[in-house]
Amino acid sequence: MIRAYLDWNASAPLRVEAREAMVAALDQLGNPSSIHAEGRAARALIERSRAKVAEAAGAMGADVVFVSGATEAAALACAKRDLVCAPVEHEAVLAWCHSELSVDSHGAVEVGEPARTALQAANSETGVIQPLPEGLAVVDATQAFGKVPFAFDWSGVDMAFVSAHKIGGPKGIGALFIRRGLDVTARLKGGGQEMGRRAGTENVAAIAGFGAAAEAAGRDLADGVWQEVAARRDALEERLMAEAPGLICAGKGADRLPNTTLMIAPGWKGETQVMQMDLAGFAVSAGSACSSGKLRGSGVLAAMGFDETAAGSALRVSIGPATTDEELGRFAETWLGQWVKHRARAA
Repeated sequence: MIRAYLDWNASAPLRVEAREAMVAALDQLGNPSSIHAEGRAARALIERSRAKVAEAAGAMGADVVFVSGATEAAALACAKRDLVCAPVEHEAVLAWCHSELSVDSHGAVEVGEPARTALQAANSETGVIQPLPEGLAVVDATQAFGKVPFAFDWSGVDMAFVSAHKIGGPKGIGALFIRRGLDVTARLKGGGQEMGRRAGTENVAAIAGFGAAAEAAGRDLADGVWQEVAARRDALEERLMAEAPGLICAGKGADRLPNTTLMIAPGWKGETQVMQMDLAGFAVSAGSACSSGKLRGSGVLAAMGFDETAAGSALRVSIGPATTDEELGRFAETWLGQWVKHRARAA
């Protein structure tokens, strides 16, 4: 069976550039906090990677704090700050903020007090892109980073965070951007690494892979690669909606990420669709990977006004530059075939 990976929002395939950078970094002997030549070489590699991540995010190197991923970054940025958010946020943000903000039927969040608000730049399930008001406290740029333009310096936000594996870097490494003049209270204390904001010996190989992936992602964005992805995504949606009456693509009336489709076939459980597609050779999801396996409908769709049946009937297809027309064609044929069978069983 030839499999097709259509779950890029969960984790993008590791880029060749990132793999090569990580393998080379494994030969760095020194601890980056050591002052001898080997330690200085490891430190230099970290700082070069920091500069690459910063450039890709429109930030300065001094703004970047390397962490284990977006979840840790969200805790650093949001804990003990009395922030509000909307129920469409990732659970890593919902864990620290009051879910009080309203969401319209397209998934757009109504922000009242930007200085007290944590807001995602783009939703991982629907792909809906949020306007970012001036003066936001925290922005979750995890899904937007590398897919749509985002510049931390220009955004006017206090803090933002990203994760390497969403752009083809390694898992287990991310970055928190902190506006100059602000600070956070370290949750991990020890040797004072990362300017005292995140103690612990740096993961040199993962940071090197992150830097290489960020550099490559920046090139892709500048070269218009994601516009081509959007055209393939739109063609897939048009075919599915034409041949499956009643199918809904959540957020379709809003500005979305170029690669994301959240399909709703009311009454056909999302978990069932995921399993059927998996058995047929397609990696897709029923929503955020961090919420998979939980027997409930999408909280994002519920916040957008969908009923319980629809919220439990979602299938997310998220693609990338390496996704081919042939793979999407096979997926459409397979999903439509299963849809016909589902309709016959439900009749």
